[in-house]
Amino acid sequence: MDLGSRDAFDRMGTLGIEEEFFIVDDAGRPTSGTDELVYGNEPPSILEDRIDHELFKFVLETQTPTVDSLAAAREAVSEVRAALVEHANRHGFKIAAAGLHPAAKWRELEHAEKPRYRAQLDRIQYPQHRNTTAGVHVHVGVDDADKAVWIANELRWYLPIMLALSANSPYWNDFDTGLESARAKIFEALPNTGVPTAFEDFEAFESFERRMVETDSINDRGELWFDVRPHSSHGTVEIRAPDGQADPEYVLAFVEYTEALVEDLAARYEDGESGTDHRREFLDENKWRAIRHGHEAELLSREWTEPVPLGELVEREADRLGVSGIVNVFDAESGADRQRRLKESEGLDSLCSALLLEGNESAV
Repeated sequence: MDLGSRDAFDRMGTLGIEEEFFIVDDAGRPTSGTDELVYGNEPPSILEDRIDHELFKFVLETQTPTVDSLAAAREAVSEVRAALVEHANRHGFKIAAAGLHPAAKWRELEHAEKPRYRAQLDRIQYPQHRNTTAGVHVHVGVDDADKAVWIANELRWYLPIMLALSANSPYWNDFDTGLESARAKIFEALPNTGVPTAFEDFEAFESFERRMVETDSINDRGELWFDVRPHSSHGTVEIRAPDGQADPEYVLAFVEYTEALVEDLAARYEDGESGTDHRREFLDENKWRAIRHGHEAELLSREWTEPVPLGELVEREADRLGVSGIVNVFDAESGADRQRRLKESEGLDSLCSALLLEGNESAV
């Protein structure tokens, strides 16, 4: 049974970043390439055991090494991305990033052959068959299992801030959805996704994980795809809210913000602060506002009494935690706005080119 352990939570403040990317051809269009890039050829050394495919053969995931600082995270993200682009180019592919690829038509794209994904397709059917999504996952190490669960509970209110800032997927299946992050809504159609309920402590979370596996609700603990979760194998709290990004500065802004939130919440837990009893329905409302409006979202306050513009929340959070990346992301054109502008003014070819990793290192 693939379950984690309380003992995994033994280090505070470590960082790890997982990014999902699209494999595209010279024209920037999705193409099946994971057989070559994941299985058929040895990747550069930094990607050894840190590259895998996702459900579709045009989507893959990379993981950075576990690092101990934001400076090391910046270096790791840069090295992993450079290695991935080099690896792809060597075998005739390019790499793109967004929450959804605007030219991806799921009915025309191949699913992976991996037994794990075939089992998911058989069990979940339509919602998984169309799941062409790509996101950013940030892990922060926590040195106590109960503390990690408490932090994950509290992080739920902050998730829509990150989702709204990251919104970078207006197009799906050749259609303008009218959403800023269609990825989040499409992924939400899968079971065990979205904003989770609060767990009393690690024992309650561990019992839930075990029950889900024992009842064949999931095949392994990795199929709990919530927007935030204690990762009982890595000993981390994992944020899974942001859309995929071509610009690494956006990713690093979310890493900086996530680390600062976890460190702040850890200190509050150690000071004996009681948890916040947020209603799931209000949390879902804020997520919807982020999905629909992105940078223009007005999110309900922590007291659920009034809507607050995203820019005001970002300014408050930056001042409170001493971070700057999320301010830069908010001040820049949103990913969704940029995609619409490029497609309307220059066409799909230009939009596809803009999503390539090469030449997009300084967009913010």
